[in-house]
Amino acid sequence: MEQVRNLTPVSPTSGIIASSVYSAGKRVADVTVEEAGEWAARPGHVVWIGLLEPDRNLLLRVQAQFHLHDLAIEDAEHPHQRPKIEQYGDALFIVARTAQLIEGRVTFGETHLFVGSGYIVSVRHGPSTSYAAVRQHWESCPSSLAKGEDFVLYAILDFIVDNYMPVLEQIEDEVEQIEDKVLLKPMTGTDIERLYMLRRDLLRLRNAALPLVEVCRRLTSAELPQIHPAMHPLFRDVTDHIRTVQEKIDSLREVLAFAFEASLLVGQSQETAISKKLASWAAILAVPTAFAGIYGMNFTDMPELRMEYGYPTVLVAITLICSFLYWRFRKNGWL
Repeated sequence: MEQVRNLTPVSPTSGIIASSVYSAGKRVADVTVEEAGEWAARPGHVVWIGLLEPDRNLLLRVQAQFHLHDLAIEDAEHPHQRPKIEQYGDALFIVARTAQLIEGRVTFGETHLFVGSGYIVSVRHGPSTSYAAVRQHWESCPSSLAKGEDFVLYAILDFIVDNYMPVLEQIEDEVEQIEDKVLLKPMTGTDIERLYMLRRDLLRLRNAALPLVEVCRRLTSAELPQIHPAMHPLFRDVTDHIRTVQEKIDSLREVLAFAFEASLLVGQSQETAISKKLASWAAILAVPTAFAGIYGMNFTDMPELRMEYGYPTVLVAITLICSFLYWRFRKNGWL
């Protein structure tokens, strides 16, 4: 086995994050793009190249080394592709969406993967966690990395799907706060706007994650000879993780829908209570108003005008009637 040789590190701004060759699961060389094709052709060797938002010139250099299809290169140059898997001859082209929570909003990036005999190339666009952690982790497990480029493909897809969960956990914490708040008082316009944005972000995340089920299904089918049958259980495990993400998203969206409905019910309940109080006080105030209206009429022969205790009697009557109404409304829960 050849010794590892360290080249001058490539600046991330150039688009090349890492470019290494592995044999028997161990890194044997850091290579340039122009050397990658020769190393990939050697039996038992796998070239793993990581690119970050490369320009067209760099993509064409990679294409020349691995004879990649023009359509795949065009897709990799222009992001905003839907998650998918395409087969171009002996090579696979896979698109996956990545997600991060930035300033309270779910922001999406893309990863494009070229997989063929002896090589795998990852192209990242937009917000995405670096795959350096994946590389470092599996470099410490040579027996797993020795399974080849299809195992590296599994490792990257599994990493992408696993990184959906931290986003969902942060959203879940906010959803729980909304649940606690909604029972105390009706939502304000700002709260409703935030709830709507969360539901929309969850739907976008669902649309980004769910197509990977079909990607993994095809990776476990016999129609793709590039994937060794021994790798099929691993891709089925990724499918299980996606289903877990889907269930989490659906449950959070339901909770947000229930929170909105509960807020409406709380608001309606409070409005009803206020209406009952206003109606009760209006009924109570109507009694002295009625008496005052009657005795305020300017007629000469008004009854009880010359009664010695007429005025106190009227006041007592008003007090008794108002007190009765207050007691009755209070008993019915209106006041």
